[in-house]
Amino acid sequence: MPTVAATPITPPDQHVVTAREAIEPLYEKLELQTESLVLSAALEAGWSSDEATEALAALRLQDALSTLGRTA
Repeated sequence: MPTVAATPITPPDQHVVTAREAIEPLYEKLELQTESLVLSAALEAGWSSDEATEALAALRLQDALSTLGRTA
């Protein structure tokens, strides 16, 4: 009967990439998709591209400041 060698499991401190490196591409892809959808919705609602871009930037800033525990 053939034997199967056990596949070793790499412990967390020996991973080739960090968790951040592993999830960053997906995070960036989702961020771009979300931005595209939000800008498209704003343009369809009659906003200019400049207005939509500024509003999105303001929302990002507000979110970042909120995450840091600060207010705008």
